[in-house]
Amino acid sequence: MTVYLLGSRGPEVLKIQQQLSELQFYSGPPDGVFGGGTDSAVRAFQLSQQLQVDGKVGPGTWGALFNGADVPAPAVTKESLDRQCLALTGGLETDHPPPDCFAGLSGDFDDQGMSFGVLQWNIGQGSLQPLLMQMNQNHADILGQVFGPNYATFVAMLGDTQEEQLLWARSIQDPIRHVLFEPWQGQFKTLGRLREFQDIEAESAAGIFRQALALCNEFGVSSQRAVALLFDIKVQTGGIKSWVKSQILSDFEQLDQSGDGDVPLEVARLRIIATRSAASANPHWVADVQNRKLTIANGEGTVHGNHYHLESQYGISLNSGFR
Repeated sequence: MTVYLLGSRGPEVLKIQQQLSELQFYSGPPDGVFGGGTDSAVRAFQLSQQLQVDGKVGPGTWGALFNGADVPAPAVTKESLDRQCLALTGGLETDHPPPDCFAGLSGDFDDQGMSFGVLQWNIGQGSLQPLLMQMNQNHADILGQVFGPNYATFVAMLGDTQEEQLLWARSIQDPIRHVLFEPWQGQFKTLGRLREFQDIEAESAAGIFRQALALCNEFGVSSQRAVALLFDIKVQTGGIKSWVKSQILSDFEQLDQSGDGDVPLEVARLRIIATRSAASANPHWVADVQNRKLTIANGEGTVHGNHYHLESQYGISLNSGFR
């Protein structure tokens, strides 16, 4: 069942805010972020309609807001598993749901010039330029519309050396805050929201997805949630070290001997993978990485203040991830 609540984000939340504003229950900015103001407005609306006052927009509250309409599932729930995994990890990386996670944009805070896209490809490592070049090769007309008068400058940059490209990226952003100047900021955001560029992003991430499937086979896990977890591990930390793999398999043996307790064996194994892989991260980030990984393993949780429910928000369940 799809439910929108505190921490939810996206176009459906924006629609809720706009309707509540029209009904004079919400006076905040319609930004697609289900924060405290939206929560208060939903509760006030529920009270006025004699609904259960819980701040959650499920079937009952959505129907009351929109003349009996069924609550819609996010569009990404109908996508293929590779797209869903990409959107989930992109959301965790950028703090934005699709489509905005595909347009994640940051400046030179890490000396990489600029980072862009769902997996934050960047100029410094040379990972972003191939995507931009492919977009220009396949959809020059669309790219020209996006960048307008800046298109010629943009294309010229693609032909420069990497050092010149870094200088260019730094020239179009605030050197202190590392935020791109307008109109570049808006133009790149527009590019990331285009299906044509999202297809290129997905194609670029396909190799990582295949590696995640291979890791699933190595660890004997097969659910969609398992694929999402291993994909996220590949993206965030690069994979699982051999000595960590040994620890995981050893834990599996003890788990199999003692039973799976009150959760399915698949989930118990995913929790072990999540905990062991996080423990091998930079000590400063272990707690943050573990929370993110366990959210995926458990199918639900809160990361950086955002609520995640993998099945209702992304269509990622414990069903098989292998066709």
